[in-house]
Amino acid sequence: MKFIKFLIVGIVFGIVMAKSEAMSWYRIQEMFRFQAFHMYGIIGTAVTLGVLGVALIKKFNFRDFHGNPIVFYPKEKSIIRYLIGGLIFGLGWALSGACPGPMVVNIGYGFFSMGIVFLFAIVGTYLYAYIKDKLPH
Repeated sequence: MKFIKFLIVGIVFGIVMAKSEAMSWYRIQEMFRFQAFHMYGIIGTAVTLGVLGVALIKKFNFRDFHGNPIVFYPKEKSIIRYLIGGLIFGLGWALSGACPGPMVVNIGYGFFSMGIVFLFAIVGTYLYAYIKDKLPH
């Protein structure tokens, strides 16, 4: 019962993804082929809201659900790790036609072939957990 708020947020997220067509394989392919602005507009809006949200969290010292302060730790600025990570993520996104959010929404929408993509996303997550100590961070 305590996870009901997360379930509600997930349902709303799925509805927004479906109604905005951000879960559409065709919209994602249009984006990667530079044929339409639709997905760039959605991603640009999300980035803008994310930057605004982080700025508000820092300015007003918001706390998490347990009352702990939200802390942003500085990261080492290494462009190569962002390029490699972005390349891996982008290739997976372009090949599967879905990033993690739309992947789950597509399964819920009845596109059960996305279950294969979801399975390999889980495998990749566990693989990363297994080798993360050997990777440069």
